[in-house]
Amino acid sequence: MKNIILIGFMGTGKTVVGRRLARILKRDFVDTDAEIERATGKSIRQLFAEEGEARFRSEESILCAKLARQEGLVIATGGGIVLNPQNVDRLREAGILIGLSADPEVILQRVGLRGNRPLLRGGNKLERIKELLRERAGAYDVAEFTLDTNFGTPEQNARAIVDYLRERGYI
Repeated sequence: MKNIILIGFMGTGKTVVGRRLARILKRDFVDTDAEIERATGKSIRQLFAEEGEARFRSEESILCAKLARQEGLVIATGGGIVLNPQNVDRLREAGILIGLSADPEVILQRVGLRGNRPLLRGGNKLERIKELLRERAGAYDVAEFTLDTNFGTPEQNARAIVDYLRERGYI
């Protein structure tokens, strides 16, 4: 049974939708950021601050390889996991890539003004979100299906993914 892998920019709902999707499908749920925190004993923010983005991306790739050997999971990935082509190849082999998207203003509302997003530290957060989205233009196009999460509730979004998976015979 293939994994269902949620990709997309931060704040698009990967974790919250992923948890609901796993519950609906009676599958185990894995959040890659939470797994990295558990493996390193550090928050993502600490890991970035103390060891840098390169170390975080390395941990992400190691975890990606590990998860690619498992089946039947719903996986919420970190927003940058698709920046490494090797990660994309592994994820594609292991499952169905479902993209989640949202407008920059909605992303800002969701991530708020909290300081726990290392890539949004300092300056105007909305402009930083827009800048990162421009830098990553096309990166999330590797998804087989992309769902706009601007308006639906997490439950509605999870059910829309279930509908897509059923229509395609994946479940």
